[in-house]
Amino acid sequence: MFGNLFEEEEDFSFITSNPKEGNWPKSKMKRTQPPPVRGPTKLSGIKNQGGTCYLNSLLQTLLFTPEFREALFSLGTDELGSLADADKKGAKVRVIPLQLQRLFAYLLLVDQQTASTEDLTDSFGWNSRQERSQHDVQELNRILFSALEASLAGTSGHDLINKLYHGTVVNKIVCKECGNVSERQEDFLDLTVAVKDVSSLEEALWNMYVEEECFDADNLYRCAACNCLVRAVKSAKLRKLPPFLTFSLLRFNFDFVKCERYKEIGSYSFPMKMDLRPFCEQVDVDETEYEYELFSVIIHKGGCYGGHYHVYIKDVDRLGTWYSLDEELMTDSSVKDKKESTNQPVTDGPLTKLIALMPQGGSEDILVDQLGQKLLNAEGVSWNKKYRKQHGPIRKFLQNHPDIFTVSTDGNNVRLKPTAETKLDVQNMKSKNLQQNSKETLGSLNNACDVHWFDFNDSTVQPIKEKEIEKQFEGKESAYMLFYRKASLQRPFEAQENPRYKIPPHLLEDTEAINAEILKKRAEFDTETNNIDLHLHVGSNYKFENGALHPLSSRQESILDVTVDRRKTLGDLRQMVFQLLEFWKGDMALTVARTLPAGLHLYQTLSGEEQSLYSLGIVDRTDLFVWNGKEVCGTEILTGIDCEPVLLNILQVAKKGDCAEQSKSQETQQVFPCNAVLSSIQEMLATSLGVKKEQLSICTGSDFEESENWYEFSDKDMQKTIKELRLKNGACILVSACNGSSKNVPNNPRRIPTQSECSWLRIQNFLTGTYSNSDVKRVKIQVALDMPMFDIKSKAIQEMQLQHELVHNTCLRQVDENDRLHPPVGEDVSMREAKIKSGSTLGLCSGKAPTATQLFLYFAVSYDIHVGPEMEIVIEETVSVKECLTVMLKTAGLEGTDWHLIKMDWCCEDGDPLRDEDATLKELNICTGDVIFITEGRLPPKLLQGFLKIQIWKYQPFIDCLHQDYFQDSRNHITSQMTALNITPAGDATVMAKEDSLLYFAGIAEISGEATLAELKTQVMTLPSLQNLCVPSVEFLRIWVLEDKLPVIILRCHSKQLSTFKLGNNVEVGIQALQKEEDLSLNDLLLRIQMRIPGEREYYPAEEFVWDISKECTALALRQKIAAYYKVPVESIEIAKYLPEKFEWMPITSWTQQVSKRKKRKKQEGLQGAPYYLKDGDIIGVKNILDDDSKDFSTVRDDAAKEKLLQDLRGKQKSQGTTDIKDEDPASNAKTVAKKRKPEVALCINVDVFR
Repeated sequence: MFGNLFEEEEDFSFITSNPKEGNWPKSKMKRTQPPPVRGPTKLSGIKNQGGTCYLNSLLQTLLFTPEFREALFSLGTDELGSLADADKKGAKVRVIPLQLQRLFAYLLLVDQQTASTEDLTDSFGWNSRQERSQHDVQELNRILFSALEASLAGTSGHDLINKLYHGTVVNKIVCKECGNVSERQEDFLDLTVAVKDVSSLEEALWNMYVEEECFDADNLYRCAACNCLVRAVKSAKLRKLPPFLTFSLLRFNFDFVKCERYKEIGSYSFPMKMDLRPFCEQVDVDETEYEYELFSVIIHKGGCYGGHYHVYIKDVDRLGTWYSLDEELMTDSSVKDKKESTNQPVTDGPLTKLIALMPQGGSEDILVDQLGQKLLNAEGVSWNKKYRKQHGPIRKFLQNHPDIFTVSTDGNNVRLKPTAETKLDVQNMKSKNLQQNSKETLGSLNNACDVHWFDFNDSTVQPIKEKEIEKQFEGKESAYMLFYRKASLQRPFEAQENPRYKIPPHLLEDTEAINAEILKKRAEFDTETNNIDLHLHVGSNYKFENGALHPLSSRQESILDVTVDRRKTLGDLRQMVFQLLEFWKGDMALTVARTLPAGLHLYQTLSGEEQSLYSLGIVDRTDLFVWNGKEVCGTEILTGIDCEPVLLNILQVAKKGDCAEQSKSQETQQVFPCNAVLSSIQEMLATSLGVKKEQLSICTGSDFEESENWYEFSDKDMQKTIKELRLKNGACILVSACNGSSKNVPNNPRRIPTQSECSWLRIQNFLTGTYSNSDVKRVKIQVALDMPMFDIKSKAIQEMQLQHELVHNTCLRQVDENDRLHPPVGEDVSMREAKIKSGSTLGLCSGKAPTATQLFLYFAVSYDIHVGPEMEIVIEETVSVKECLTVMLKTAGLEGTDWHLIKMDWCCEDGDPLRDEDATLKELNICTGDVIFITEGRLPPKLLQGFLKIQIWKYQPFIDCLHQDYFQDSRNHITSQMTALNITPAGDATVMAKEDSLLYFAGIAEISGEATLAELKTQVMTLPSLQNLCVPSVEFLRIWVLEDKLPVIILRCHSKQLSTFKLGNNVEVGIQALQKEEDLSLNDLLLRIQMRIPGEREYYPAEEFVWDISKECTALALRQKIAAYYKVPVESIEIAKYLPEKFEWMPITSWTQQVSKRKKRKKQEGLQGAPYYLKDGDIIGVKNILDDDSKDFSTVRDDAAKEKLLQDLRGKQKSQGTTDIKDEDPASNAKTVAKKRKPEVALCINVDVFR
């Protein structure tokens, strides 16, 4: 709205200001954003903890199994116990069903987009590794049911699972000789059906329960009655059918030729409704008992070694709101009621809505952003959320309808064409019919289809059509588990559209309290987000002087600070100002203003009483000038950016004689409008100097800092304005009344001060009392960048004509644009070292500057609801927190011991308390300028949730494994050290040698789970066996999580609590000493790279390489980073990952393929996914193809290791009496041996004994 008014940020450090000591800007408290509301479906998703998509899919299925949900809710706290007693000794609390109850209640009633399963997985006994691991949902289904049965033992719900899911299968063998029947019954909770060589679920069931297997010829059956081998027939039938029937599809098989697993992705159909009569033993029961309906499909996307789960679920109780994504026809009852109550026409797209919001007549432009805001106010949802996916950005949509809208060339403004109004009338006529039929249309979706399907994909819930299920018959994304329910199961009317149905009262109260708290946080966040602070400058308190507005009195008395909601209209703001200024009479104009070096300048007068402040471009801390819109104190005021005042430094050179050396320079500051032509400025200056315009030359400094020349403006430049010449505030102009017509003024022998040759500072006197007897309050001195601050202070005192003794009792403090005094500047540093810019303002204040070992701190007394006035203190950095508190209390005049210190964080909010009272300020990283709050009350104790017992190993990687002598010497030395210290881990070796590293046991650390990673490192350094570990700080230590004595994960972020890592008890970690500080982020991948030696089958020693994978984690990106590291062309290297368990190298190729937008996410998984699985500590071999163009990355040691592996296998085969391994192909045999994969981590749920 105001052009490029706020695009350019200039340095106004040279402005003369009146700093107010102790007055610093208030910083708004930044609240944590509350959880978002539920989406249009009104259903809640579940947050993925890293690899728990399989758990989320199964939980959503159980939640939308109403009979299971209600049976679980029927169990009260008298049977299950209370979660509040879970930590009490001897309390038998059935945590798993209680957590499941609470999760279901939150998913049904808490108004948030996603719910968390952290409490539930904690009750399972899972750690972070299990939460990040991928598991099979079919396995989870069986284990979870088993855990629930064990947890509900001895309660009324002990048979909950059996009632709903238990069925039986009977297997029969009938003798064809005597007719004897051998029968065996099997129980099941789910049926496993084949997928391979089967086209549908019905065909699989037919093969299992209809077709018979005959025993004849060479395959006879021994009959117990006949006591001989006879011909027989074997068959199986379903004897008992449960209310809910679960089918687990065998999508994963094993290829015995290739010796690898694979996924069946062929077509496999399944019906929406199914009659199981042909597969059952009894057929004389009611037909409805055999009819089943599909209500849930768990889908697996990916391969046999990884992937993602989501689930399609039929909303039996109609708890969600379904709508068509294609037609954008919302069936939300609240939206429907709103449209019916306001009689608004129902439209079929955004075109009619935008036309209705546009000014009619085609004579007025409107900002595109303002149009988007109007749409947000009218619809309650933004364009990006509702229409962008289908119609693109709003600007592109407007440009695609040139017959309706006229969009400006820059795309910022839009106007409605007059022909569009007739189109709106026609659309409104059509909308009347739509409005009459809308109720029938909306009702038909619920009545005809009865219930609808939704796609639950972790946090996202979207409506789908029933035909979408057919797409899951085949492909890499296909159905994996099917859930059917008996068609005879009818839901009561009270349960329809009632998520509160049969939820226990205590959970209802819990969810209501949570919703109230969330609503409160949202209201507070909404208020804080939309509230803006405005500075109102009252026109009667200002005067126009020297080209700008200046306050008649102090700045504080001339400004009114108000806080308003940016959604309020301009009319509301004007009414508020009228109420504040009761004395105001006549018209009132509100004009956007800005404080410039020259003073206050006015820009755009606000208009449009019905427009919101947000649409007008009013932001936080905007300055508004309140006046009559014409004049201030009788002076007419020009507004706008074209007449913005510019403050220039005019250097006037006047001659006393003919020699240039005798000339003197005088500097003044003058203000000119930016649209002033340079020739008019020349004429004005010539008049003031009493010379002719033709004799006055105007020069500017060179753009090159090293130059000492002034250059005269050309005749063409003299016709340009200040804005066109790009002269900014503070620019220097040299005015010389010299004769001659030279285009450049030669170097001045007196060295007239230029911007590049010297610097200057403004020094303001802040001394009070007897020290302020001088009349000089402000001076401007020229200084050199390398001049010590002590000399600058001495020069300022001399210029101010103050007592020389003040040199030892005063200090200089920088004053910023917010009128705040910064901490004193050290006197033993130069202006350049203190990072003080030329033109800055420094305050001369009482008190000595802190020395190199002292700290200058701000502190204030913080009470319950407010913070007291700010105070200052200079204290030694070696004092303890307790001593610092004592000094501050004495300075503040407080008594007592019930106080503690809190350090302000970088957000200007209360940070963490300084808990360690014996630690020094230096140890706690307290720095000069920090703000400390003295807070009432004793130091709050740490909340301890138990201690962790951690086994500490010293991890020492070897750069070159060929140095076996060094390897053995290190082992012997460490072993002798451990023996001398009498340190031995239980059940483990003291020293363990790996292929490329050495581990030795260092001890056991017991530490609170609330402790941080930095505190763990600090405690590790105090272990007796690590006393000789010389590291300056914890940043020189790296901690690995060990699995099978191998490093797998690096613990990152020193400030994170150990409980967030979910390490578990007796976890093993490896400590590695580093040569330099390290602070890895979550996006950093630590690799070990080795360059191959040209002409040899060997590598140079490995080097650690940190790779930032936040932007891209592809083979090409890794090659580019490594090539840049070695400073070689990227096309000249090839890389490979070393597989130590196989002694092989896997080349990392950088081929690319065309992928659709839907598969881009999968492509971006890159090297961390299959088949490379790149992780911390992996070895990457680098080969220069200019020296070696072969594809072989192996070394002589790899060949020897493979040969040894082969010999070990021969010995094992020989001991077992087999000789299958041949000598002529050892490489292939070695690969066959190395094919063995690491065993998968078993999925388990820990349950207490309740029997």
